[in-house]
Amino acid sequence: MRAQRKKSVVRILAPYRVPLCLAGAGLALAFYLASVPSNPLGFFTDESSIAYNAYAIAHSGSDEYGVRWPLYFRAFPLTARGADEYKNPAYIYLLAGLFKIFGPSIWLARLLSGLSGFGAAVLLGVLARRLTGEDRIGVVVALTAMVTPWLFEVSRLVFEVALFPLTLVLFLLALHRAQSRPVWTLLDTLWLASALGFITYTYSIGRLLGSLLALGLLIFGRRAGWVRIGQTWLMYGILLLPLLVFSQRHPGALTGHFYEVTYIHPESGLPEIAGEFLRHYLDNLSPRSLLLVGDVILRHHVPGMGSMLAVTVFLGVAGAAMVLWRRWREPWWQFILYGLAVSVVPAALTVESFHTLRLIAFPVFLLVLTVPALAWLGGTGKGPKAVRPLFYVALALTLLQAAVFQWQFYRDGPRRGYVFDGGFPETLAAAMEMQSRPIYIITGQEKNTYIHAYWYGTLAGMDASEFVRLPAGDRPPAHALVIDNIFGKRCAPCQVLLIRPPYIVYRAL
Repeated sequence: MRAQRKKSVVRILAPYRVPLCLAGAGLALAFYLASVPSNPLGFFTDESSIAYNAYAIAHSGSDEYGVRWPLYFRAFPLTARGADEYKNPAYIYLLAGLFKIFGPSIWLARLLSGLSGFGAAVLLGVLARRLTGEDRIGVVVALTAMVTPWLFEVSRLVFEVALFPLTLVLFLLALHRAQSRPVWTLLDTLWLASALGFITYTYSIGRLLGSLLALGLLIFGRRAGWVRIGQTWLMYGILLLPLLVFSQRHPGALTGHFYEVTYIHPESGLPEIAGEFLRHYLDNLSPRSLLLVGDVILRHHVPGMGSMLAVTVFLGVAGAAMVLWRRWREPWWQFILYGLAVSVVPAALTVESFHTLRLIAFPVFLLVLTVPALAWLGGTGKGPKAVRPLFYVALALTLLQAAVFQWQFYRDGPRRGYVFDGGFPETLAAAMEMQSRPIYIITGQEKNTYIHAYWYGTLAGMDASEFVRLPAGDRPPAHALVIDNIFGKRCAPCQVLLIRPPYIVYRAL
């Protein structure tokens, strides 16, 4: 009787399936983008750098240094060695396209990150649907990805990494499509190589992770044919040629930041490096960080709970155990376990533990591993009927903890304004009111205020030529209007006009 009633309901709703799905997706998107762009408040220097260079490309085809259509974007100096940081191209050129059509704005920049995160979550649901053949498993995985703190918080930031989960899921979809065929086609290898290239040019860890994922294709050697694997590598290698040429023309440009944050040095011995790598690898898998604390950098994570939901971690671990117990012969699941393992490698090579951005591939692979557990609990004909209620219990607990996280995010997220330099717009407005040009911006080690001036000045209709970058230690001309980053110090001699820590506006005497 109950089954007949269920079938009749399904039959009644069948003609409205597409409108209902579109309405549900619209509501989910509205929820996902509700805090854009007000949470977090302000704009971090990296965000201003990315946004301003995207505007410069859209406006003139050149970056902030006048380089035409660069592959990588030179940004501000790094803190210790003085080398310049370089931004990755994929996000900046996508944002430049939006700025070209709609004009520059913080809202639009944050919208690109939000849509990228939403797209990654939806496509994870599509992948889960293809793995199980069941709509509700796909819906649950998509919803879980949307409310996972790790992915949600990254999608609030105008960082290159906000695009990375989407590129990774696109690669996994291309891989699943290829491995589902009896024989890989040339088109499959093209899609895989293109997705690996997208991963490589999206975020810095992609240069290592893309190569590791390409190496992992050997798992499919027997199924795909070694020739197809070789073709994929060849196409991927061709896509890497611009990167190799850039590295030769700009020695150290793409490795400068790595040597800022790694424990690997010329004097380090192999046993020492191996020991440090193992220690940092295990630190990055800390259950305490995953479930209770999360990333301690406030820019990346709102304190109050871990970066992953407890049920998601439990289901991911259970799914991995199921794969090892029953499905370890399947190349697809072998690759997912391999991907989960190598996703920690980029972060394990640096001194910081549990760095949200460098570990960004980890939650994607963990969410994929929840699929076997969800299918066993709630899939048709998968697990025993006695465990079916646990599927809904897991879903309810996930939504409950997600609601707690959202409450904390909306309550505490806006309080991070000082972390995102929320006082700079008022600082620049005070300087603009003085009607004195040019405005001098003190630059130097840990003083990248100039990029805020360029970006916020652009939004206010100013040109970059109205600002002068003055190296730290140089004295501004008499009566010059200056914006500086005080770092606890006062200018001398000067007339202070405004202080909004960490910024100060003054007139030199």
